[in-house]
Amino acid sequence: MTLFWIADAIGLVSFSISGYLMGVRKRLDLLGILIAAYLTALGGGIIRDVIVGRSPTAFTQSSVLLFATVGILLAFLFRLHKKERLERFSLFIVMDSIGLVAFALTGALAALESGFNLFGVMLLAFTTAVGGGMLRDIMVNEVPMVLKSDFYGTIALLIAAAIFVCDRIGILGGVTLFAIATAALALRLVAYYKKWQLPKLGGE
Repeated sequence: MTLFWIADAIGLVSFSISGYLMGVRKRLDLLGILIAAYLTALGGGIIRDVIVGRSPTAFTQSSVLLFATVGILLAFLFRLHKKERLERFSLFIVMDSIGLVAFALTGALAALESGFNLFGVMLLAFTTAVGGGMLRDIMVNEVPMVLKSDFYGTIALLIAAAIFVCDRIGILGGVTLFAIATAALALRLVAYYKKWQLPKLGGE
């Protein structure tokens, strides 16, 4: 559970910053930026908790809102809204990728705790990782990143599969989770900047 809460805290801070940056990019007012930030940070976790049959931690744990607020305050204090457009977008990609990896971890761990099979672990990790970002993108009238970036949702699925296998062979722990998270984050960033794509069907 300690590893779960660490990953959850990292995801909350990272996703709230990415939501903040998206709000700035879309030229929302202050309230709109706050809604985008909180929705990105809390959306995936709420979906995760509902699926596993427990009250969403966003509604029961003050620390969840605290970590999301910390991300917003950090973004404001470091004046990320004043950064150049390209630099701000690069930071958005990094923070969104960190949030993706962290929430995929929490989704997979919650699924294992609930006794889910491989399909359940992968589905919950995927939903947790992309849920908040999808809600954010839909709110600002943008195609969700998971639908246009091949190595976005795929990362969550790979994380889930790796965690499930490690759990089954008895080597799941802090070191293995850190290794999985680091490798997944590196793969996501390299794939994005190298513009790697999955094979497409039905092309001309």
